[in-house]
Parts: sequence; C-alpha cells; structure tokens
Amino acid sequence: MSRPATQKQFIVNQNDRQRITGSAKQSDEVGETINGIRIPVHKQIELLGFKVAGIDLTDYNVPKTTTLLLIGPKGSGKSSLVNKISRVLEDDEFASDRAQVSYDISTGDGTYFLHEYLIPRGSGSFCLYDSRGLSDDSLENLKILNRWMTKGVHHGELVKRKSDCSSLKGQLKCKAQKSTCNPTQARKINFVIFVVNGLSVLELMDGDDETKKSYTDMIVTTFNNPLLSFKDDKPVIVVTHGDLLSLCDRVRVRVHLGKLLGVPPTRQIFDIPESNDSVVALTIVDMLRYSLEHADRNLPGKDRLSNKMYRSSLQYLLLLLVLGIAIVYQIRGADFRCHSSEIHLDEATGSIPNKRKVSERADFHSHLPEIHFDWRATRHLWLGSDVE
Repeated sequence: MSRPATQKQFIVNQNDRQRITGSAKQSDEVGETINGIRIPVHKQIELLGFKVAGIDLTDYNVPKTTTLLLIGPKGSGKSSLVNKISRVLEDDEFASDRAQVSYDISTGDGTYFLHEYLIPRGSGSFCLYDSRGLSDDSLENLKILNRWMTKGVHHGELVKRKSDCSSLKGQLKCKAQKSTCNPTQARKINFVIFVVNGLSVLELMDGDDETKKSYTDMIVTTFNNPLLSFKDDKPVIVVTHGDLLSLCDRVRVRVHLGKLLGVPPTRQIFDIPESNDSVVALTIVDMLRYSLEHADRNLPGKDRLSNKMYRSSLQYLLLLLVLGIAIVYQIRGADFRCHSSEIHLDEATGSIPNKRKVSERADFHSHLPEIHFDWRATRHLWLGSDVE
C-alpha cells in the first residue's frame, strides 16, 4: 500500500531541496566541503557572518555574539544536538564531544548547569546555550524562562528548582562548589531552539496514558509561552532520535507537531536524527540559517527618544558655553575701554599717571610712547611726488 500523496510530497519536497542546494547547482562559486557536501560560499557567509540585507545596523543594538538557547524536555537530545552541530560546521566527524551526553535519562544526571558553546570553536559569530531539561511543573518553567529571557544567561549558571529532592540539592551544591567557571557577562538570548524527542512524541500519539498527556501539555504550554517568541516569530523545532523511527513515523511526528504547535512542518520543524549523512548535514545548516536570520530580523532597536534627548542636551550645553564665553568677553572688553579712556584724559591734562589707582593694564598702556605721523612728508605716497 502506497503512502498518501501528501506524505510523499512532504518527504520529497522539491521546493525545499531547491531552496537548500539550488544556489550550488546554478553557480560555480562553491565554498568548502562539509562532511563531503559542497556548501555555497554565500551560505557559509550567512552562517558565520550573517546579516539581513536591507536594514541599517546603526538603528539596532547588534550583539557581538548571537545567542541561541536550546530548551526541551529531559532526554530530548539537546546536548547531542550541540555535538552534532559542532562536528558539521567544524568538518570533523571524529572530533570529541563538547557537551556531556547522558546515556540513560532514567539513571543519568543530565545537564544541570548552563553551558555556552561557541560555534565554531573560538569563533565569535554565534553560540549555543545548552540548558537543563524542562520540569513537569509549568510554573517552574515559566519562572526560569522569564529570568533567562529578560535578564540573559550566564555560562556555568546552576539551574535549581524548588521541586528538586533533598539528595539532588545536596549533589548540586557539591558540584557547584567544585565548579571552576568564572562569572561571565550575561548574554541576551536572540532566538530559541525547541528540541523534542521524536520517539516520545510518537508514543504520545499512540497512547492514552495520563502521564504522557501531561507531557504533551508541558510541551504545548512551554512552546506557546510568549517569552520565547520574538514578535510573531515562534521558536524553531528540532525533532531528534528519528533514526529509531521509520520514515513514515518521522513524517507523522512532524505533521502532528505542526498541528499541535501551530507551525508549518516543512519550514519550521527540522528532523535531525543521530545518523551522519549529507541530508542531516544540510538540515543542520538550514536550521541554523533559519534561526540566525530570525535572530537578525528581530534585533532590538536603539532607544531613539533617549538618543534624541541626549543630542539635544549636548546642543544646549554647547550653546550655553558659547554664550558664557561671549558674556565674559564683553565684560572684559568694557573694562578695558574704561581704563583706556582714563589714560587719555590724563595725557590731555599733561600729567603723568604716577598713582596706583589706575589698574596695571592701564599703567602698562600709559607708558607706551605716543606715535606721531608727519602727514606732509608722507602724503606723496598716495598724492604723488609732485604735490607739496
């Protein structure tokens, strides 16, 4: 029995494939190879030096490093996604894992500290922040997300919850004391990547367990939290563990999430399994491009009112300074003219000003020799030598 036509169109979407690789086929300008894939130069520039065309960057507060926050339930594969993204962009399939991955979420510790990963290593283009798995309590998630989205994230920050048991609180306290991470400057989050486990979603679709239903409600409530949206742009969704599912089930999961969360499954939901092949690498590149473009599109604008008030205040200060200098100059000029008239009167009477009543400036000018011109001797300069 063949699959429905809509699923076939969804699996092999020619428009999406052309949007990913069309430029490389139409142009000879091709960049470096990433895992055996020829990535166009313009796509590499968009990833490592991304800027949205048509905007004046002077009107926006452009961050030095764009920050992408990874959130999702425990065991959804956030840390594994960090390692996969790092390998693809660094073109090193055998590089060691940068993020600690838990093998069994039921016994493993998971991620309890915020971790910053510059992509690629040592680059300042953008970074990924790996976070602790979401809680089953929506209020706890709301409190933590509110702090991250409004005040920023810190590398090495311990993520504590009131619902943590006493033994876990003791372990986290011990880990925090051994931590060697120095306090870092808070990074403002520019976009959010929501990671979900495709296998868990499929089990929710086929089961009626109340626990699984609460899991679905937690995903929907967290994803629709307005704190995670930038204007009308909701987070991008990454579905992991697709290698454990059949191709048909992977399609069902994406379509189900699209209907559940109200986003287009072909453009905003990316299926990134654990396999290492060219399709996965291109999907990662496309997902990052989507995230970075939307991060740039929603850059915070500068406060035009405060800048205008600052410029106006500066202009008023300069005007007052000029007026002050002009007033001082006028006062000192009037004082000089007053002293000059006193000296002229004394010379008219034929007396020499020996008294100290006159200021030092007037006394200085009074001793200057008087200059006399012989007009009869110099008039030939403009009347001619024959005029007497």
